Amino acid sequence: MRNPLILLIIFVCILITGCTAIDDPQQQTEFGLVIHGGAGGITRDGFTPEQDAAYREALSVALQAGYDILKNGGSSLDAVEAAIRIMEDDSLFNAGRGAVFTSEGTNELDASIMDGSTLNAGAVAGVKRIKNPITLARLVMEESHHVMFAREGAEAFGEQHGIETVPEDYFFTERRWRTLQRIREREAASDNGGTVGAAALDKNGNLAAGTSTGGRSNKRFGRIGDSPVIGAGTYANNNTCAVSATGYGEYFIRLAVSFDISALMEYKGMALQEAADRVVMEKLPELGGHGGIIAIDRYGNIAMPFTTAGMHRGYVLDDGEIVVKLYGDE
Repeated sequence: MRNPLILLIIFVCILITGCTAIDDPQQQTEFGLVIHGGAGGITRDGFTPEQDAAYREALSVALQAGYDILKNGGSSLDAVEAAIRIMEDDSLFNAGRGAVFTSEGTNELDASIMDGSTLNAGAVAGVKRIKNPITLARLVMEESHHVMFAREGAEAFGEQHGIETVPEDYFFTERRWRTLQRIREREAASDNGGTVGAAALDKNGNLAAGTSTGGRSNKRFGRIGDSPVIGAGTYANNNTCAVSATGYGEYFIRLAVSFDISALMEYKGMALQEAADRVVMEKLPELGGHGGIIAIDRYGNIAMPFTTAGMHRGYVLDDGEIVVKLYGDE
């Protein structure tokens, strides 16, 4: 007969490892950053060599900015904000400067950010004059008792705290305007720039995530997508992971995609990649949605699944090697 004490010890060990080992600790890295610049019809034959190089350079610059912060002991929140601000300032992406147009020919921007160490979060929706919505979202998180502000109220709050504003025509870009005209004429629009996001792990083991977007081209009636919705477009929890999403926002809201990935890790003990694939590659298409996410867990494991032809994406870990990918075959 087996020793009851040995059996008890084995049983306790199984319980402990089953509850805590949500990913492979052998993949540990001191810190890391993963970003996306949107998912969609991104194919090699749809890009000129110059466009390919431009996107790779823009993503690399954003990754380098976040890496420098993390390497020097900065917070995951600072790294996420810095990386997203760079992409917001680049008209290649559908966020900030390069935001798409609404059906009324205006630009309305959304953003959110979340601190995995406290579960504090901030978001803004439908702003028209804020140069960097991700910074205003962080301000909402840190300087108010609320989570989300919208439209004129969000802008007024930002102005009270010295946030940088710009004239509405700052967001006008010819490429996005032509996209709107094609959609209005019911022609196929080739719009390869998308929502931007970042997720980071810092040296203190804290996770953070953020997302920023101009929404869907030709959107109507004050439409708000998933990007400013905590648990849909953005989620971070030190116990599991940090996630930023991009794609058809209505489906990401209905599935609470970002939170669902975290929940599968926390409650089912799934590894990051397994949880991300289950939500993005199975549950999202089953509902009829499409898009992708980027995520990092508390060990520094990275996941970047998507269901579209491509997704602008990249990451950098503590070794400093910047990895950037655009297409589905990379």
